[in-house]
Amino acid sequence: MLRVLAVDDEEPALGELLYLLRADPRVRSAEGAGDATAALRRIGRALETGPDGDEAVDVVFLDIHMPGLTGLDVARLLAGFARPPLVVFVTAHEGFALQAFDLKAVDYVLKPVRRERLAEAVRRVHDLVHATAVPAAPAAPEQIPVELGGVTRFVSVDDIAYVEAHGDYARLHTDHGSHLVRIPLSTLEERWAARGFVRIHRSHLVALARIDELRLDGGATSVRIGDTDLAVSRRHARDLRDLLMRRAGG
Repeated sequence: MLRVLAVDDEEPALGELLYLLRADPRVRSAEGAGDATAALRRIGRALETGPDGDEAVDVVFLDIHMPGLTGLDVARLLAGFARPPLVVFVTAHEGFALQAFDLKAVDYVLKPVRRERLAEAVRRVHDLVHATAVPAAPAAPEQIPVELGGVTRFVSVDDIAYVEAHGDYARLHTDHGSHLVRIPLSTLEERWAARGFVRIHRSHLVALARIDELRLDGGATSVRIGDTDLAVSRRHARDLRDLLMRRAGG
């Protein structure tokens, strides 16, 4: 069961959050802190006692806008610890989802907090905390926040087949649909190069591993990803062919 710390400078909001958390059967204990300083002091005691100590904290449900240090500041500080607790942001502001993604937050819950939405966040944390440990396990897949009907979800980068440019936005295409995010394609190209994503056109970034066919038709080059055909620009065609040949050759 989970040991939770909830942090919010607004007492009514903190009280409601603690009430909902304590009502969840997966939560063993839920404590509250009214500001970042109190939260860091409490987390410091937890880290001193270790993951199995009486003071241990598995996850911090963290407001963003607080006097002094913000929730984002707290998450950045925690990221530097050897064994930090997991972080779930709980905020009234939608505009910080990208920062949450960069800080490896497990989830991003919008206020007013709904019981069902909070339960989903608790489930995510519970699954991570109680997953069976595997020696030398690879790092968790990078995730990117997307908006679905006013709810922020996190899509694994490993599930993305290709990305389409839409001005300052990008549309992420997966096997189960597409999602529009406010990130330029050039930013994703740089961030995901090490994950095997390559630019094939000024409008498209693709995952090399998801390319099923490379087609040459006269002077035109295209790739097939599932049921979708995407044009490859002349400037990218030779580099793409070389990359695919090297990949095929091991």
